[in-house]
Amino acid sequence: MDFLSAAQTAALLPYPELAEAIERVLRDKAAGTVWAPERLVMPLPGGGTLLLMPAADAEITIVKQVTVHPGQQPSVRAEVYVLDTRTGERRLGLDGATVTARRTAAVSLLAAQKLAPNPEGPMLIVGAGTQGRGHLEAFRSGLGVKKVYVASRNLEHAQALVAQARSLGLEGEPAPSLEAVLGEVSLIVTATTSRTPVLPEGVREDAFIAAVGAFQPEMAEIPAGLVRRSRVFVDSLEGARAEAGDLIQAGVDWGRVRGLEGPRPQDGPVLFKSVGHALWDLAAARLAMRMLGS
Repeated sequence: MDFLSAAQTAALLPYPELAEAIERVLRDKAAGTVWAPERLVMPLPGGGTLLLMPAADAEITIVKQVTVHPGQQPSVRAEVYVLDTRTGERRLGLDGATVTARRTAAVSLLAAQKLAPNPEGPMLIVGAGTQGRGHLEAFRSGLGVKKVYVASRNLEHAQALVAQARSLGLEGEPAPSLEAVLGEVSLIVTATTSRTPVLPEGVREDAFIAAVGAFQPEMAEIPAGLVRRSRVFVDSLEGARAEAGDLIQAGVDWGRVRGLEGPRPQDGPVLFKSVGHALWDLAAARLAMRMLGS
């Protein structure tokens, strides 16, 4: 079994094709031909944590293995193993952090393609880490975004992401303030680990917001008033009910929350909340195998 590096894994997962692969998995999920149980979380002696996230179709089975050890460098390690469903043969190993970063941005890209009222941008990215970079690349390649503003508590990180945007041929600028650019941008990505809202409520009526940072009930990037004002979509209803702090803290009416299979809304703002799912890792593995000709 070959185990691929981060760079080799990324080369097999171009964003537009990965968004299409995720859409196919959504159709297969509706047809009942892909499967993914709840993730297993196991505390380890000494304070570490092991997470296992399997998924399968008739051809391949994947297992994402993640270990979290605070105080170690790196503190999080992850791999995705690809197996033959029928024989159990180990086929391929992928860098788990790269798979997670790219499939998360690709899910947001798919959501913007299906749901954004004005997908051309300009774009605002709040948070200049791995997910900020991934969403910049995904929205450029999949939507043709030409202008981006970057906001981050760390000015050096914001300037680095702006420089990357410019190297890709985009017009990039640090946001002087969020309020100063909200009237201009129609695409917004929040990708922070903040426990309190980072985005003001005054977004445009045609805004599309991809909120990908908050992943625990006590975390929220989006203010409750904006959540209640928006048309809300999620990548996983079961996951959002358990983990989407933005929605939980706003007391969202879950009867109004839709998955990505929902119809394009007639008005906005549109809020897409992503919490992740093993099926998106399966989609990435399918694409990687296809790119390798396997």
